Amino acid sequence: MVSSMTAFARQAGQGEWADTIWELRSVNHRYLEISVRLPEELRGLEGPVRELVGNRIQRGKIDCVLRYSPSESATMAPVLRLELVRHLIEACERVNALLDRPAPVSAVELLRWPGVVALAAPDVEAIGEPLLRILKAALSALVEERRREGGRLRSVVEERCAAAATRLARLRERVPEIMTALRERLMKRVQELASGMEPGRLEQEMMLLAQRLDVAEELDRLEIHLDEVKSLFGNAAPIGRRLDFLLQEMNREANTIASKSVHAETTSNAVELKVLIEQMREQVQNIE
Repeated sequence: MVSSMTAFARQAGQGEWADTIWELRSVNHRYLEISVRLPEELRGLEGPVRELVGNRIQRGKIDCVLRYSPSESATMAPVLRLELVRHLIEACERVNALLDRPAPVSAVELLRWPGVVALAAPDVEAIGEPLLRILKAALSALVEERRREGGRLRSVVEERCAAAATRLARLRERVPEIMTALRERLMKRVQELASGMEPGRLEQEMMLLAQRLDVAEELDRLEIHLDEVKSLFGNAAPIGRRLDFLLQEMNREANTIASKSVHAETTSNAVELKVLIEQMREQVQNIE
């Protein structure tokens, strides 16, 4: 099954412990890169999150974001940092000793001091399982979205493959006729310019020139690469990097055909081939 690397999934969950939203975003990348953003108090879940994602996805840049809001029933009593309060009181007393009319410090003012009151950290072991269960559902949705998009990309690439095969067939049909016409034209022109050249030498030069202009080998390799591109879509493993390599090779062969061309029709077909190959390359950049 062909998968795209571009997708988005969002999965919400509610319970007595919290209201949760997982957001997963996937974009194309040469390898697998996982970015995890969790609330500081839930950092202990980063390892299991990475493992779950790595088991389902093999290539792409994956952003995993957890939006977590503890429910009222799960909110525990605030934690007072009494040691910090004692230090603050001692500091106030030292300052008051220097003042003529010191103002009393109230408990409310002390409680407002940063760090004096902190919410109790959630029990990661208790809520980890339901949070990861919601993540699994989000991952399933992301994988399914990647597969749907991959199916669309496959259709586009296969259409371009069929068009490229048609161009190759036209080139192959026309090459003998083109080569014959080219040889006759060159023979006539060379005879006009070098009437004193030995006929055997002239024939030899024409044969060498014809070989340099022959594109049969490039056409053979292009057909082999096209067949391999089509066969790769039946693989279960990721095929994106292999497809990209094949299209680079196809582009090189098309460039060679264009550079050898001295005939308008050959040039036109070579240019159309290059366009089709580039269109396919744009699509496979997103295939896992």
